[in-house]
Amino acid sequence: MATTSLRDLDDRELLRRHVDGDPDAFGELFRRHRDRMWAVALRTTRNPELAADCVQDAFISAFRRAGSYRGDAAVTTWLHRIVVNACLDRLRRDKPTSPLPEHDLADKRDAQASVDTRLDVREALERLPEGQRLALVLVDMHGLSVLEAAAVLEVAEGTVKSRCSRGREAMAAMLRERSGQP
Repeated sequence: MATTSLRDLDDRELLRRHVDGDPDAFGELFRRHRDRMWAVALRTTRNPELAADCVQDAFISAFRRAGSYRGDAAVTTWLHRIVVNACLDRLRRDKPTSPLPEHDLADKRDAQASVDTRLDVREALERLPEGQRLALVLVDMHGLSVLEAAAVLEVAEGTVKSRCSRGREAMAAMLRERSGQP
């Protein structure tokens, strides 16, 4: 009889096995999704150290609450929600400041222009209301569908669509203003 490797199982089966007591199943879920969840946390908190703490908190919470997973959405959607909640909880509690990364760009005009553009976009994104920023991060930066983002944010699909639309319009206006375009 052939045994199935944990790497061959889908996320739902891994979560089910974890709940049933498999000591290695959750580790495989963590291995698969830690980088993506860290990216979500980083874009939500804008601070690498805080993002790492939030991901740790979120995975501990997911480990402990795995039995509450109902299967209504993908496991990744469930994990996104837990990560976003962990980030929002920390941000509300800690109110951190996020330093901008330092770059050594001596005499590299193209690189400087690229960095300037990224910083302008980052600043515009930070100026958006939290709901719009989170919707844009999930949909435009992490490629979640509107349906998945709605599940993560626990709002209606139409709300995600309108937050994305308003956020994109506001960012475009901020970036035009910054560049001096009408």
